[in-house]
Amino acid sequence: MFRSAPVQDAHHIHARRGLREEALIRWLLIVPFIGLMAVSFYNIKEPYLLGFPFFYWYQLAWVPVTSFLIWLVYRSVRDDG
Repeated sequence: MFRSAPVQDAHHIHARRGLREEALIRWLLIVPFIGLMAVSFYNIKEPYLLGFPFFYWYQLAWVPVTSFLIWLVYRSVRDDG
């Protein structure tokens, strides 16, 4: 009889590749964590931006960057079903 095992194997391989890509894209969420954990890097006053010391505007700059990364990961791994 006709076996559909190769099709199932191809689907299984495709599903595993998708899970691997999802796992890799989720690693983007660690970027803000690392960027904000290195306090000694941004614990300085200069340069100023609109009167704010670097210490404050560096942290505030991560808000939209983190939001964008969360959105990107969400769009990449959400279940369309």
